[in-house]
Formats: sequence, structure tokens, C-alpha cells
Amino acid sequence: MNWFRKREKPTGYRHCPESYLDKLELKRYANNTVKSYVSCFERFINFYPDKSINELDELDVRQFLKWLVRNNWSNSYINQSKNSIKFYYEVVLGMPNRFYQIERPKKERKLPTVLSKSEVRELINVTRNIKHKCILSLLYSAGLRRSEVLNLKPKDIDSKRMLIKVNDAKGNKDRFTLLAKSTLTDLRTYYKLYRPQTYLFEGQKKEKYSPTSIARIITSAVRKTSIKKHVTAHTFRHSFATHLLENGTDLRHIQMLLGHSSTKTTEIYTHVASNTFNSITNPIDL
Repeated sequence: MNWFRKREKPTGYRHCPESYLDKLELKRYANNTVKSYVSCFERFINFYPDKSINELDELDVRQFLKWLVRNNWSNSYINQSKNSIKFYYEVVLGMPNRFYQIERPKKERKLPTVLSKSEVRELINVTRNIKHKCILSLLYSAGLRRSEVLNLKPKDIDSKRMLIKVNDAKGNKDRFTLLAKSTLTDLRTYYKLYRPQTYLFEGQKKEKYSPTSIARIITSAVRKTSIKKHVTAHTFRHSFATHLLENGTDLRHIQMLLGHSSTKTTEIYTHVASNTFNSITNPIDL
């Protein structure tokens, strides 16, 4: 939160009120949610540079959302923008529900990119740096989000129970997920070499490893292979869930490992799992 307060303020650019940041902090919203809300709300208030924030009404909100639609912003961004605006008027200012009549665009339902097991192995095997290899292994074998890998501490690795504790994950929830034997072996080698102090993965100055560093590791690994898919940290998580489902793991167990609040979120993997289609005979083969 301090990063938002210490930002440089360009002339003429309106920033979120301090009360907005305070409320986000008190409600302990996740960092990614905070970034999204602040960015969306500031885009809204800067759309009306000559109007006081508290003078903006439902008509102004509609006009702003129409502008987003006409400029081809995604449905998810438009919904996030509405949420960020509602947060200010209804949560920060404590006003009654003012914007419930404003239509929401339908949520986009895009299927996730999934790697095959051989592609995952290839990406991990071409990664020679042991720290980088451990990061990729954890993204896949534990189904972790990028932020969850970055927040891991050495004590979170429970080698006796072969579990990993994920603290304060999305929605401020703790959970346990799987620790693979091969990943544990690599982690032990890594720990002896690097001796991390606070976080499991740290930079050269012993600070928490950065999200951009993980993105670079993945980009570098993909370039060493013939894989043409767009691979991100979340692709490994999608692949973990899909492969578990293909192996017959119950959907509720996958939901628990991923930390999803609802099975509806987890059900998307039934649309990409290969065993969903195995019982269907292609008409060309009939």
C-alpha cells in the first residue's frame, strides 16, 4: 500500500483519496486487487477532471462505462471498473447501493491454455539454474499462483507430511497443497546453495523475488523449446489442475488444492481435460 502513497503525482492527474487506500488496507485486499481497484478508479475520476469526485453520479458512471465499451476494453476490465467505483461510494463513503441498475457485460469465458505433461517436463528440464528450476517446479507440481510462490517461506515446506502451506492466499485464506518428491529434492539442493533468509526465493540483496523475474524465467525456458503456446506462470497452474482431473482426481480435491471458493471456478478444467472427450467417437472414424 505504501507504494501507492509514494507514487510521483504528475501535474493534473487525480489520485485516489487517502480514504480509499485506507479502506482497502483495513479490509486486507490482496495486492493484485488493490492495484486493479486503484488503477480502475483513477481512470474513472480522471475521465471527469473538472468534476468533484463526490459530485459524480450514476449517469457519469454509465457514460464512463460506455466509453470503455466503445474503446474495446475487455468485459472483465469493465466489471472491475464498476466494482472499483462501487467500492468508493458504497464502502468508503458508506452510501446505499447506488449502481445496482447499471448493467454488467457478460463475463468472458475463455478456456485456459494447458501444457501437456511432456511440455511441462521439457520446460523444467531445460532450466539449468536450480533456483529457477525450483520455481517452475512449484508453479506446476503445487498448482501455485505466482504471488504464492513469491510469498513462500522456508518453514512453509513440510517435508515430513509432503505438503506446502500457502499463507494469506487469494481471499486471505490459508491452505495446504502437494509437495512433489522431485521438487523436494531440488529444493534441498537449492537451499544448501542459496541459504534464503526470509523468503524461500530472494534476490541478490536478499529481498523478496520479483514477479518480473519469474516472467523472465518462463520466457527464457520457452525460447529453449519448440513450444508455440503462450506460457505464463498461471499456465503451469492450469496444467496442474487439468492433469489431476485427467488422472481421475475428484473435482472437490482439485478445488481444495487450488484454493477456489467454489467448484464453479474449478469446473472450467472439465472443458480442457482430454478424458472429457475420450468416450466420444469422432464421426470420421464411424
